[in-house]
Amino acid sequence: MKELKVSHYMNRSPISFQPEQPVAAIVESLNKHALIGGPVLDSEGLVIGWISQQDCLHQMLQSTYHCEQTALASDVMRKDVLLALPDTSIVELAEQMLQQKPKSYPVVEAGKLVGVIDRHAVLKAISEHQTSC
Repeated sequence: MKELKVSHYMNRSPISFQPEQPVAAIVESLNKHALIGGPVLDSEGLVIGWISQQDCLHQMLQSTYHCEQTALASDVMRKDVLLALPDTSIVELAEQMLQQKPKSYPVVEAGKLVGVIDRHAVLKAISEHQTSC
């Protein structure tokens, strides 16, 4: 099972966001693509943050009270992002998911985004492996 790698199951065309993107636009994109969150990239494609539905919900709720939506991704994104590498073992990532609890991880090479992997993909990988046993 150690041969199961993140690179085999990650989404290679993930939706990403920019730090100057308005939260309202990010919410539209998350809803349109049924995502729980996504990586925030700088102008060079380096992962500098993660913005989740929860981050957006908190901000949208606050803006409802004040009737203004001026927050940007950089205002609400999480900056301490847990990352995965393409050659990380699915088992290793699954064990990390049990401890750390993120539901999605950006996959990076040299700091640049190459994909995203989530719990669904990890469960699929493990399930496929168990079926072949």
